[in-house]
Order: sequence, then structure tokens, then C-alpha cells
Amino acid sequence: MTHRIIVVGKPALSFAKSGIEEYLRRLKRHGKFTLETLKDGPAEVVSQRLLDASKGTFRIILDERGKKPTTRQLADQMTQWIERPDIKEISYLIGPSNGHLPATRDAADYVLSLSNLVLQHELATLFLAEQLYRVATIHAGTPYHRD
Repeated sequence: MTHRIIVVGKPALSFAKSGIEEYLRRLKRHGKFTLETLKDGPAEVVSQRLLDASKGTFRIILDERGKKPTTRQLADQMTQWIERPDIKEISYLIGPSNGHLPATRDAADYVLSLSNLVLQHELATLFLAEQLYRVATIHAGTPYHRD
């Protein structure tokens, strides 16, 4: 299965960029994980870019209004998605500074919140990459995650 993190805007914060790269490097042994960046712009244009980039994939939109699972619950949910034969790719959509438009959220298969707080897109990308790594290690049975 391919996992695509699609984010509006390139990482500019050096510490966030370094952390994202580190977790993507670690994830290589657990499957195909990619980071794709889209150019920012007017909200409607960005929304369409996100939808176009994720067309035909299982869309997980990151938004503070989404479901707030524990890491273990997210790992269990990911297992269910991975086992579904109709899901070949999962796209994680991280929106622009003003957040996702309602139409973008409505196109989601799942809306995920990493926090009750609004996160800057680079930090959201870093947090997501770390959680994906944590979920991958749970699936692999390695001792990274501790309940």
C-alpha cells in the first residue's frame, strides 16, 4: 500500500523539515510513504489541487474537527483500511494556513485530528509522519510504541 502525505506549502522550518525527513526515512522499511507539496493560493484553487492530487485514493483529511483516536486506535483503524481490497493508496491531506474548505472535508473518507489545537502545516506534517511511524512499528511488533 502507498501512503501519500500531501501538504500545501513546502517545509521552511529547518527543524520540522529535518524531523519529517527522518521519519520518512524510517518509514521506508515499512512500506511506501511519500511527501508531496502543493503550491499555496486562493482557497478554492488549493482545495481543487488537493482533491485532484488525491483522486482515486482513500482520503484522510487532517483537521482539528476530525476524530481524535489514540495511537493504538489509529493503528487498529489502519489495519482495517490496509485489509480492504478496494484501498490501494491512502492520501493524507494537510491544508493551507486557513484550513480546509467544507467541500474538501466533505470529500474525505476520514477526517483525522492530531490535536484539539490548530497546528501549523509543517508541525502537522511532522506530527503525522511520527504517528505513521509509530503505527507502522505497532504493526511490525517493534518496541517503539509503549502503551
